[in-house]
Amino acid sequence: MREGFLMIDGHRIWYSVYGEAKRGTPLLVLHGGPGFLSMPEVVRDLASDRPVYFYDQYGSGRRDRAQDRADYTVKGYVRELGEVRRKLGLDRVYLMGFSWGTALACAYMLDRNPAGVEGLILCGPYLSTARWDADQRANIARMSEEVRRAIEEGERKADYGDPYQAAMMEYYRRHVCRLDPWPDSLQKALSRLNPDVYQTLWGPSEFTITGTLRGLDLLPDLHRISQPVLLVCGDADEAGVKTVKDYQMAFPDARMAVIPHASHLHQIEQPRIFKAVVRGFLRQDGD
Repeated sequence: MREGFLMIDGHRIWYSVYGEAKRGTPLLVLHGGPGFLSMPEVVRDLASDRPVYFYDQYGSGRRDRAQDRADYTVKGYVRELGEVRRKLGLDRVYLMGFSWGTALACAYMLDRNPAGVEGLILCGPYLSTARWDADQRANIARMSEEVRRAIEEGERKADYGDPYQAAMMEYYRRHVCRLDPWPDSLQKALSRLNPDVYQTLWGPSEFTITGTLRGLDLLPDLHRISQPVLLVCGDADEAGVKTVKDYQMAFPDARMAVIPHASHLHQIEQPRIFKAVVRGFLRQDGD
């Protein structure tokens, strides 16, 4: 592994690369959140065939943070992605997004129509806030009465204290990561999430949406992305299987895989299946 920093718009962006000498088309990984950070675990194993690049988005993980929260915007992250590609020399590339990173990948494709992107791999896809919200409400409706009441009361009062937090963690154990206990790498990554980014763009939790992404809906424009697309979700994912199927049907050239006994972080819950699915897509795509 090699790591370093890129200077973009006067701030530093951390990146790393695995398998730099491999000959396959590089893979550039876009982490979730927003405000999370790169988690190389499992995904770096794909470097057996190709270079795999990670970077931490502005304000996230191992990189500089904004003095003004208003600097965290979709448009800014789209521009940043283009600059990361240019500075790393990724003329040909596959984009792999996780959660919010799938919206970033698609927004980049729709806004820039960039050359050289050979395909998209969208994991636990978030491409429409309205669809995401509907899926979370359906999930919450299946939780215990105690959990439902704590969430409803917290949202009604905008009080995200201990009862809300306890209900949130119960939800996360069912729909974000089903491993028990959570891996140390996940615990460490979550401890480094930047709440300024997360709360500005999203909100206090995965299911309470109060930030600037409230109106995002890329679904009507997905037909404009002609590159091959792979959509992956767990069968207990926050991204509902029916919603992901609707996304698949919206793209001109897309396939879909549902990973069993897995949720939003299906890549660390079922790593063997995840890697087989991704490698199968890349082989099918001729790479």
